[in-house]
Amino acid sequence: MMTKTVHVPGISCGHCVTTIESELEDLNGVEDVKAEHISKQVTVSWDPEVLDWTVIEDKMEEINFPPSV
Repeated sequence: MMTKTVHVPGISCGHCVTTIESELEDLNGVEDVKAEHISKQVTVSWDPEVLDWTVIEDKMEEINFPPSV
Protein backbone atom coordinates (compact mmCIF):
# COMPACT_ATOMS: atom_id res chain seq x y z
CA MET A 1 0.00 0.00 0.00
CA MET A 2 1.14 3.53 -0.80
CA THR A 3 0.14 6.71 1.02
CA LYS A 4 0.49 10.25 -0.23
CA THR A 5 -0.53 13.61 1.25
CA VAL A 6 -1.12 16.56 -1.07
CA HIS A 7 -2.09 20.20 -0.58
CA VAL A 8 -5.44 21.09 -2.16
CA PRO A 9 -6.02 24.85 -1.98
CA GLY A 10 -9.65 24.56 -3.13
CA ILE A 11 -10.87 22.87 0.07
CA SER A 12 -12.90 25.43 1.99
CA CYS A 13 -15.62 23.59 3.90
CA GLY A 14 -17.02 20.30 5.14
CA HIS A 15 -18.92 19.77 1.90
CA CYS A 16 -15.61 19.88 0.00
CA VAL A 17 -14.22 17.25 2.36
CA THR A 18 -17.24 14.99 1.86
CA THR A 19 -17.09 15.35 -1.93
CA ILE A 20 -13.37 14.54 -2.12
CA GLU A 21 -13.58 11.57 0.23
CA SER A 22 -16.62 10.00 -1.43
CA GLU A 23 -15.37 10.48 -4.99
CA LEU A 24 -11.88 9.10 -4.30
CA GLU A 25 -13.13 6.20 -2.17
CA ASP A 26 -15.18 5.05 -5.17
CA LEU A 27 -11.99 4.40 -7.16
CA ASN A 28 -11.03 0.73 -7.28
CA GLY A 29 -7.78 0.32 -5.35
CA VAL A 30 -8.21 3.27 -2.98
CA GLU A 31 -8.10 2.00 0.60
CA ASP A 32 -8.51 5.21 2.60
CA VAL A 33 -9.03 8.94 2.06
CA LYS A 34 -8.80 11.69 4.66
CA ALA A 35 -9.46 15.28 3.60
CA GLU A 36 -9.02 18.21 5.99
CA HIS A 37 -10.43 21.66 5.25
CA ILE A 38 -8.36 23.55 7.86
CA SER A 39 -4.97 22.30 6.63
CA LYS A 40 -6.28 21.95 3.05
CA GLN A 41 -4.63 18.54 2.80
CA VAL A 42 -5.80 15.22 1.39
CA THR A 43 -4.15 11.94 2.35
CA VAL A 44 -4.83 8.95 0.13
CA SER A 45 -3.82 5.33 0.72
CA TRP A 46 -4.09 3.02 -2.28
CA ASP A 47 -2.87 -0.26 -3.74
CA PRO A 48 -0.30 0.58 -6.45
CA GLU A 49 -0.80 -2.85 -8.02
CA VAL A 50 -4.42 -1.90 -8.78
CA LEU A 51 -4.28 1.86 -9.27
CA ASP A 52 -1.70 4.43 -10.37
CA TRP A 53 -1.43 7.79 -8.60
CA THR A 54 -2.11 9.62 -11.86
CA VAL A 55 -5.66 8.18 -11.91
CA ILE A 56 -6.27 9.60 -8.43
CA GLU A 57 -4.83 12.95 -9.45
CA ASP A 58 -6.96 12.99 -12.62
CA LYS A 59 -10.08 12.28 -10.54
CA MET A 60 -9.23 15.17 -8.20
CA GLU A 61 -8.93 17.48 -11.19
CA GLU A 62 -12.20 16.15 -12.65
CA ILE A 63 -14.10 17.04 -9.45
CA ASN A 64 -12.43 20.50 -9.36
CA PHE A 65 -10.10 19.83 -6.42
CA PRO A 66 -6.70 19.54 -8.10
CA PRO A 67 -3.68 19.13 -5.83
CA SER A 68 -1.15 21.94 -5.96
CA VAL A 69 2.24 21.19 -7.46
